Amino acid sequence: MRFLFKTSYLQDIRLIQHSGQLLWIGLLVAGLLISPALLPEFWLAQLNLILVYAMVGLGMMILLGYTGQLSLGHAAFFGLGAFVQAYFVNRGWPFFGALSLVIVANISLGALIALPALRIKGIFLGIATLALGLIVEEVFVKWESFTNGTSGLNVKPAELFGLIFNSQQRFFYLAFGLVLVCTWMTLNLLRSPTGRALIAIRDSEISAQSMGIQAGKTKITAFMISAAFTGIGGALYAHYLRHISPENFTLLLSLDFALMVIIGGLASIHGVFFGALFIVLMPPLIAIGKDFLPAGMANTAGLQNVVYGLILIMVVLFEPRGLYGRWLKIRTYFQIFPFYRRGMFRRQKAFQKSERLH
Repeated sequence: MRFLFKTSYLQDIRLIQHSGQLLWIGLLVAGLLISPALLPEFWLAQLNLILVYAMVGLGMMILLGYTGQLSLGHAAFFGLGAFVQAYFVNRGWPFFGALSLVIVANISLGALIALPALRIKGIFLGIATLALGLIVEEVFVKWESFTNGTSGLNVKPAELFGLIFNSQQRFFYLAFGLVLVCTWMTLNLLRSPTGRALIAIRDSEISAQSMGIQAGKTKITAFMISAAFTGIGGALYAHYLRHISPENFTLLLSLDFALMVIIGGLASIHGVFFGALFIVLMPPLIAIGKDFLPAGMANTAGLQNVVYGLILIMVVLFEPRGLYGRWLKIRTYFQIFPFYRRGMFRRQKAFQKSERLH
C-alpha cells in the first residue's frame, strides 16, 4: 500500500500524485496507441465510439458532476456540433477551421441556455434543457438548407496536413488525440480557481456566494465549457458516421449522456471513461449473450431494453458512486487486505443546526 506524505498544499492539485500513477497512465496510453493494430474492425469501431462518448462525458461531468446542474438536452449541443462540422467541411473548410466554428456556435448556444439556470435548478432545470433538446431536434428537421432535413448529410472524412482519416485506424488517432488534450484541459480547469468555484456551487450555492463567488457567472461558464466539449464530440461523431441526420440526435441520446456520467461515477474524470465503456459496450455484449439463451427467450421483443434497464437500476440502487466507486472499493480491498472493513465507504450523514429543525 502506498502512503503519500504531503508537505505543502500544492501537492493536492498536482496532475500526477506519484510516480506509480505516472507509470500506469503511461502504460494505458501506450496500450491504446497500439490497439488499432491488434483489435478487429468491429471492436476498433466500438473503441472509437467510446472516445466520442468520452468527449461528451467530459462536458457532462463538468456541468452535472462538478457544478451540479442537470441537463437533459445535451443532444442539442451534440447535434449542433455534428451539423456545423459537416456543413463547413463539405464546403472545403479545413478540419480545425470547421471545429473552431463548432466551438463558437456551441459556446453561444450554451450561454443562451444557461440564462434559465440563473433562476431555476434541479429537476426544473432538467425540464428546461429537455425542452431545448426537443426544440433543436425540430429545428434540425425543418432547416433543410443547413441539415438537408430528414435525408441528412454525407460527411467528408477529416483531413489534416494532407492525411485523410478515412478508416477506423486513422480516425482512432484523431479522436484519441482530441480526447487526450481535452482531458488534460479538464484536469487543469478543476485545479484552477474556476474549477474550485464550480465545486463550491455544487456543494452549497449559498456558501459559495458568501465567499464572494459569482454564482450566475460561474454557472454560465460551466454551461459554455460543457457545450464546447459536447460540440467537439458531435464533430467527431459526424466524421465517425460519415452520414448524419436529425434522427441521430433525439431525446434518448440526451438521456444516455446523463446516465453515462451517473453510472460511470459523478465528480470523477475516471467515471467519464467508465460510463462511456458501459453505454457503448452493453448493447453488443447483450446481443452476444442472446446466443446462450433459449430461442424463445432470445427472440423476445425488447429483451435487450429489459436487460439494459435492469442493469442500470441495479447500478444506481446498489452502487451510488458508480462504476468508478466500485473500482475504488475493489482496489482499496487489495491494498489494505486483511484490514478492509465493510462499512469503510459508508457515507455519514452530517446536518447543520438549521437543518435539524426541519
